[in-house]
Amino acid sequence: MASHGASDLDSGSRKVHDEDHLAIEVPETAHQISSDSWFQVGFVLTTGINSAYVLGYSGTVMVPLGWVFGVVGLIAATAISLYANTLVAKLHEFGGKRHIRYRDLAGFIYGKKAYSLTWGLQYANLFMINTGFIILAGQALKAVYVLFRDDHLLKLPYCIAIAGVVCALFAIGIPHLSALRIWLGFSTFFSLVYIVTAFVLSLRDGIKAPERDYNIPGTRTDKIFTTIGAAANLVFAFNTGMLPEIQATVRKPVVGNMLKALYFQFTVGVLPLYAVAFMGYWAYGSSTSTYLLNSVSGPVWIKAAANLSAFLQTVIALHIFASPMYEYVDTKFGIKGSALALHNLAFRIMVRGGYLAINTLVAALLPFLGDFMSLTGAISTFPLTFILANHMYLVAKKNKLTSLQKLWHWLNVCFFGFMSITAAIAALRLIAVDSKTYHLFADL
Repeated sequence: MASHGASDLDSGSRKVHDEDHLAIEVPETAHQISSDSWFQVGFVLTTGINSAYVLGYSGTVMVPLGWVFGVVGLIAATAISLYANTLVAKLHEFGGKRHIRYRDLAGFIYGKKAYSLTWGLQYANLFMINTGFIILAGQALKAVYVLFRDDHLLKLPYCIAIAGVVCALFAIGIPHLSALRIWLGFSTFFSLVYIVTAFVLSLRDGIKAPERDYNIPGTRTDKIFTTIGAAANLVFAFNTGMLPEIQATVRKPVVGNMLKALYFQFTVGVLPLYAVAFMGYWAYGSSTSTYLLNSVSGPVWIKAAANLSAFLQTVIALHIFASPMYEYVDTKFGIKGSALALHNLAFRIMVRGGYLAINTLVAALLPFLGDFMSLTGAISTFPLTFILANHMYLVAKKNKLTSLQKLWHWLNVCFFGFMSITAAIAALRLIAVDSKTYHLFADL
């Protein structure tokens, strides 16, 4: 890794940045870095992929795309996402220094404006992902309630509020990303419970069910927009938008170990997602629910355990995607020392509790899960993961790339720029349509 860092200090790399000109102050982090094995980081990434969002991909990806484009799309999105993430991972030590935040890397390569823009995009991305997680957790809680009671007293907004409180308590108790440790094991267990349950019960229903309808529903116009939205969901499925922040926790050599974690994520880690997405669509066809556990039939206690597992795993997964925000405020206000110190504990209660309260309010106001996934993929995940990754690599390595390689990266930038714009339009249309169907604080 030392030779890698040294090679980036050549004259070509020096032209990329001018630290005096940028005047960007990069603070030392208040959180723990360089402490985790690649295997633990691989599980952090896999926890994000196999969160309870996977229970929606049969309905939000496969139904709008159908068998051919759905299968090809998922496989293509896996390969493209792996490639884009490896580009970002390889830039972690660019210029002979570690860039532990996405905005730090963008600012080092482009300048102060890019630093601010990247931070804004990432903030929007993570805020919307966290809001979607709280919606998911609320849906899972309500699904448990409905299994035992049919009185409609416990409505979705109440379940979302409960989920927000639990997420806040967990955020207060876990000071930083590396402190998850054993909770990643619990997360994997919970993921397996709801994924295996959804897979087995869908298989059983599919064997018993009559012939299914796999035609893509809707008018021609609807199909165009839902197809574009599904493409954004494909991007959302495999990407975090916070790779440098996760890579900051891995031990040296940071690039080699991060690549191992990414290969683990995009091989072993994607198999459960594939299994549940394909099985759910096979079993129920175009009538598949956007929350698969609402479609399956089986013993009540098994479905309750699966939904409860989805709720608990979501609490852990949300903490991963909220960690860059926590790191920012902890570093800004100098929160160091024991996590149990009264001052530090009070700070986490106030700041993290307040942040998640805002997430919870937005989640209860607009509980349209598919809309959040589409809009998040369009306005922030596309730019952060594909457009910025390819262009940063192009700028950073411009003197080392052949003309063909440069052309390849520019094609990626242009293509994903176009996809980002069209996906945003499709997502906004979807929100407009749902806004006519559902009211604020809707009990879906």
